[in-house]
Amino acid sequence: MSKGEQTREMILQRSAQVFNRRGYFGASMSDIMEATGLEKGGIYNYFQSKDDLALQAFEYSIDLYRQEFASAIKGKFDAIDRLNGIVDVFYGMVKDYPLPGGCPVMNRALEADDAHPVLRERARDAMQEWYDFIKRIVQRGIEREQIRGDVDADEVASIIYSMLEGGVMLTRLTGEMVHLDRVVGHMSQYLESSLRAEETQAAG
Repeated sequence: MSKGEQTREMILQRSAQVFNRRGYFGASMSDIMEATGLEKGGIYNYFQSKDDLALQAFEYSIDLYRQEFASAIKGKFDAIDRLNGIVDVFYGMVKDYPLPGGCPVMNRALEADDAHPVLRERARDAMQEWYDFIKRIVQRGIEREQIRGDVDADEVASIIYSMLEGGVMLTRLTGEMVHLDRVVGHMSQYLESSLRAEETQAAG
């Protein structure tokens, strides 16, 4: 990696943290300059504008979570184990891992709304990507007879994603881990008692 590529990567990494903590509208270029140690001109050598930087920083943030999700299911064949791995990734969000500030999708979706349609669209696309990721795990679990054949994969994905994002939001807003702990506890019971196929329950 060249020195220029290293600098660009550093700008993305540090600005992603600033945007995720402060939001697009709350983060100023002065904040970005302080975080990167660069002047505005140095930043604009790599990015056309604050908008361009924000969008690329958001994509950088989402890619961090792509890596986390991939790692969470790596080596796991059982669908329930994979879903529990997804739960672990969301649990890490309130611990500021791998990115300070919580869930970047929820943060951008709540902040951008109609005020920044492009950022809102990127957040929606990322949400759909995560949603579909969960749905595929459920579908494959049904095909492998690890998950009950009578469940609706789309409905399950909606339940899991909504509960996890809601738990993260409540915990971030209140500073009380009990909310996400309750969601995780309920999710564990839901996955084992409501989703797991009877044959695999008996085998376990």
